[in-house]
Amino acid sequence: MAFNLNTKLWQTGALDWWAMIGGEDVYLGNREFPQPPEEGDEWLVRKTGQRFKVINMEICLIGQEEPPQPW
Repeated sequence: MAFNLNTKLWQTGALDWWAMIGGEDVYLGNREFPQPPEEGDEWLVRKTGQRFKVINMEICLIGQEEPPQPW
């Protein structure tokens, strides 16, 4: 467990962050991912529009939005 989280978490060679959530590999973002993740942190993954939050030391998917358009 990285960062004292109860969620299995890893980073790829491309510096993308992933986690095991609900038995599935879930993309957590790249630069959006908070360093280090702490209780209450929330972020939006620009690529997928998924919103995550650290709740009770677990990374939770809390919503789905339309991904922001690139500039």
